[in-house]
Amino acid sequence: VQLVESGGGLVQPGGSLRLSCVASGFTISSYFMRWYRQAPGKERELVATITSVGGITNYADFVKGRFTISRDNAKNTVYLQMNSLKPEDTAVYYCSGPRFAPWGQGTQVTVSS
Repeated sequence: VQLVESGGGLVQPGGSLRLSCVASGFTISSYFMRWYRQAPGKERELVATITSVGGITNYADFVKGRFTISRDNAKNTVYLQMNSLKPEDTAVYYCSGPRFAPWGQGTQVTVSS
């Protein structure tokens, strides 16, 4: 069972990135999937959720209208499209699935001019 995040990098304010999370050892369509982030010196916080049935999405207020969570069941992959990025979005981003799936290594997102 594994979650592997990728797609982070350095981007200027106002830019975009798409993060990917490839799951193995379980089927993402059977579980709620979430993206979290952790900035230096801060606690990990929930960014977005997508439900197992219906693919209903929910977002933290600080990313509403800018970020979009989605999934491709055929690829067993969850995505986070991030637009209009701000310096305060700088963090390590992690995806999360069922409780038996350990945290991945995360992917660093840095928003800076």
